[in-house]
Amino acid sequence: MIPTERPHRRTGPTERRPVALITGGSRGIGLGIAEHLAQTGFDLAINGLRPETAISEVLTHLRGLGAEVLYCPGSIADTEARATVLANVKRHFGRLNVLVNNAGMAPTVRADILDATEASFDQVLNTNLKGPYFLTQSVANWMLQQKAEDAEHQCSIITISSVSAAVASVNRGDYCISKAGLSMLTQLFAVRLGAAGIPVYEVRPGIIKTDMTAGVTTKYDSLIADGLTLQPRWGLPDDVGRAVAAIASNSFPYSTGQVFLIDGGLTVGRF
Repeated sequence: MIPTERPHRRTGPTERRPVALITGGSRGIGLGIAEHLAQTGFDLAINGLRPETAISEVLTHLRGLGAEVLYCPGSIADTEARATVLANVKRHFGRLNVLVNNAGMAPTVRADILDATEASFDQVLNTNLKGPYFLTQSVANWMLQQKAEDAEHQCSIITISSVSAAVASVNRGDYCISKAGLSMLTQLFAVRLGAAGIPVYEVRPGIIKTDMTAGVTTKYDSLIADGLTLQPRWGLPDDVGRAVAAIASNSFPYSTGQVFLIDGGLTVGRF
């Protein structure tokens, strides 16, 4: 279901709206991010795997929030697809202000790390870590070029990881390793791009109600009721979207390399 539209801020008639590329931006957390960026005044390049006809309602909804929206299908795990996505953004908008690395997958089969397969490891790591790593590399080089041409050009990179970057789940080790890798990705690019004025951030969601977590709803309903999170509810894509929009809008200009936890207090240490 497409959420109810909310008011958004429009830029002036002579201003160029900033552009954000959101991988996995047509559903779940990615859609929550896209909505808030559209409302904040961004135009959007939405990447996903489904054909455009399958998400026409989503794209119409985002355009109704005031954004110009370009759909760029393709798997970020694929080298040629990544290049095509960026080429389409360059051709259509001619600029990019924010990259949101959001696309990711859970293992097809959750397996104890003593039984996990190389095939699952390769699939999860290619999508969740290798793809974002090399997409960020390409985007970073383009952003450096844009900054060289216009020192006032504002840009940033935001990567959506997971509390699984630091909380071990032995029945999905490949997923945890991929998210831990994204945390280091953020630090590496923050170090490399800091002097150029391109901040890099990590957003680390906790238990978020999406189609990816639909199969474990009963489990987490019970755990949340028993106090798993300090705030006794599921997180929502809207919670993550609010955080990303604030970061993308340059509300934290002196915080490059930092982790923003959106987990309802799940990871707060307690006795």
